[in-house]
Amino acid sequence: MQDISTPYEAATMTQPKPIVILRDCPEYDTDRIEVLVREGLEHMNLRPYGRTLVKPNVVASGKHFPHAYTRPEFLEGVLRALKSQAVEDIEEIAVGERCGITVPTQFAFDGAGYYDMFKRTGVKHYHFEEQTQVQIPLYHEERLRDFIFTPEPIARADFFVNCPKFKAHPWTTVTFSLKNYIGIQDDPHRLIDHDHSLNEKVADLQYIIQPQFIAIDAITAGEGRMLTPIPFDMGMVMMGNNQVAFDAVCCHIIGVDPLSVPHIRMCHERGFGPVDLADIEVVGDLTMAQAQQKAAGFRVGLIRVEEYFEGTNIEAHSGPPPSKEYDYCWGGCPGALEEAIEILRIFDEETDEKMPKTHIVFGAYEGELDVKDGERVVFIGDCASYNGKINGDDFEIQSIYEDRSTKNPHEASSENIYKKMASVNWKMFRERNKQAFRIAGCPVSVAEQVLMLVNIGKLKNPYLDPSQAIAFNHAYFSTRVRATLNRLTGKPYQRPGKALRGAARPTLNLPPGEPEESAGE
Repeated sequence: MQDISTPYEAATMTQPKPIVILRDCPEYDTDRIEVLVREGLEHMNLRPYGRTLVKPNVVASGKHFPHAYTRPEFLEGVLRALKSQAVEDIEEIAVGERCGITVPTQFAFDGAGYYDMFKRTGVKHYHFEEQTQVQIPLYHEERLRDFIFTPEPIARADFFVNCPKFKAHPWTTVTFSLKNYIGIQDDPHRLIDHDHSLNEKVADLQYIIQPQFIAIDAITAGEGRMLTPIPFDMGMVMMGNNQVAFDAVCCHIIGVDPLSVPHIRMCHERGFGPVDLADIEVVGDLTMAQAQQKAAGFRVGLIRVEEYFEGTNIEAHSGPPPSKEYDYCWGGCPGALEEAIEILRIFDEETDEKMPKTHIVFGAYEGELDVKDGERVVFIGDCASYNGKINGDDFEIQSIYEDRSTKNPHEASSENIYKKMASVNWKMFRERNKQAFRIAGCPVSVAEQVLMLVNIGKLKNPYLDPSQAIAFNHAYFSTRVRATLNRLTGKPYQRPGKALRGAARPTLNLPPGEPEESAGE
């Protein structure tokens, strides 16, 4: 009898190998991208149908973040191909996304040049934070919680297309197809478990929906970071029909062991797909060796905050988060500080010169703090704690962390950027005479840490930058108006209980005893 060592092997003994297609594409030529994607769909015998939903990565966009998002030329090629291959009675083809926290998706879509592209292709679009959030129960043993909220268009999708950007990530090493799922939640629900358990959260999100087709923008990839990546000319379009296999091939191309990336390993172990190239059909006009040559030298994220700020006026210190499994909070506040400083460097070229010597502490830090007169100490996050000397005086700050089990997704809430701006400014004003203080939160977002550094260094505030203030405020107030109209017309913000599901619902998330045929309701 054959030994079956993983859930994936048990689930796929009689299934064909997942397919990953590697195609050469040196430029953002929409016509060529359309041809490549159409050929990919044909090779995998896929035809969009029902409620077809495309999820790009638009975490940030515009001239300040030119390499952070799925480019419109790429997405337009994908949409054209989907329309050409769709069944005749398809209900809709739509694009949906929730961009970076506190920033209106409308602003991100505008900065990405999406709206003209939507008109040309005739597709619908969803700003996920403006949609009703519906409850998806989870049944697997490893789940962080018993249910997750997601926008209704995600829950009801029949044919799901994941269209990420090929990027590095400071919290999760890389962000390919699996990690792109962080954008299938709105801000309040997205922030729950966005901490040292971020990889587990990404794995749990896979139980909401699975893509039948994946196409990644790897023409100009982004290395090093996620919001402010360094452009890397890779010149490829990659397509696939299984997320774990797809991300594993991406990892192999850049010389990373996919099992060393926690969320990829977790999804593999839970039965979502293979990571061994022998179990994946890799085809296309590029060989793996040629793809690896194109990606040679690509730098991933995952740099500890202490190392990241070496040689600057920010001295970072990190202790373990409130978890027995981790000695560093890869998914929370430290990575947010790294992104925050890079954003500030974009908007204020004198950021590093203006910043005074500042000590920033994360987690349960037990080392020494060599703080001198005039130097401030900021403890970031609810779990930050310290008992020692600061500038020769005894100082103690205790953790105020509350276990995540106390966080009820039904009561999830978050602040918009103007509330965050007011609260951080007020906090900094109140603590202006203290050498050491805490910025509370779990996590403390990129936006809050940007605003904290703006106050300390008297830096230019990116949210008030004249080059984008008009467009940002228009998007902000438009989003608020639409949210208000939704409530007035009886469209709820979130709907608990059983949600209507589309055929893209994964069979791995069926309740015990429910037949697979009920996956599409």
